[in-house]
Amino acid sequence: MRQLIVRRLLQTLPMLFFVSVVCFAMIKLAPGDPVLSFVTPNMHADDIERIRHNLGLDKPAYIQYLIWIKEILQGNFGYSLVNHQPVLDQILERLPATAGLMGSAIGLAVLLAIPLGLIAGANRNRWVDKLINFLSYVGISVPLFWLAILLMYLFAIKLHLLPIMGMRTIGVESAFDVFKHAILPCTVLAFGFLAGYVRYIRSSTIGQLKEEYVQIQYAFGSNKTTILFRHVMKHVLLPVITLLGMSMGDLVAGAIVTETVFSWPGIGSLGMTAVKGMDYPVIMGITLFSSLMLIIGNLVADILYSFVDPRIKLTR
Repeated sequence: MRQLIVRRLLQTLPMLFFVSVVCFAMIKLAPGDPVLSFVTPNMHADDIERIRHNLGLDKPAYIQYLIWIKEILQGNFGYSLVNHQPVLDQILERLPATAGLMGSAIGLAVLLAIPLGLIAGANRNRWVDKLINFLSYVGISVPLFWLAILLMYLFAIKLHLLPIMGMRTIGVESAFDVFKHAILPCTVLAFGFLAGYVRYIRSSTIGQLKEEYVQIQYAFGSNKTTILFRHVMKHVLLPVITLLGMSMGDLVAGAIVTETVFSWPGIGSLGMTAVKGMDYPVIMGITLFSSLMLIIGNLVADILYSFVDPRIKLTR
């Protein structure tokens, strides 16, 4: 296990290097000039050039990249051009909100997808299967931002049941208040993955029900529910873990959209604010941090394989 983790972590280094090069190149090719964030009206040209020199922007691009990557390796992600705060501190400050939202959403999606997929697969071509399939197609087709606006209108404006902005009510410090604020964004983010998970679990269930061990269980007198949730479910967990690893990129992207719509104080909303303000150090820092989250997510998925199916060798 330890050898696998070390090997996979070493394999991430070239990937992170490639991501850093692409990120830096895109920022350099983007329109706008970071120096303009420091320029005031009637500022003298010499002062502008002095600012450019202090920021290191008068050096060749490859020198700028080497300086930037050296600082990154030392844990210095630079300073925001907008609020002049350390980029890493801002990311770490907002990380718990994003991690909590993503973890809750993916947990909710899996908890709902497993029984729905099993039931749909066990009742293939019956009305319950057609109903779940219809809802899955709706879930795949509906954009997250549209669903978010719809739920905000229904539960906040019409029914006045749930808050829609931020993570906490001003002046209220309670876990229940955070829970109420998280219901809508968590539901929206989970809905985007629920449909795909249900489809995969349904297909896997249909295949597993044709296996020999299912017929043997029927011969021993086991009922359909016991076979489905005690035996078949164990075998459909492996593709679910595969989906979790593959969907980390979509999860990060969905979190950005969801956090922006609901003003959730996470990394996603910080990134959107940085894009609007052309805050290049924050954009590059969030890009690298998000890439690291994707890589770690896939690594965790690989490790979980061994717990679900011990036949999988981790030494490969």
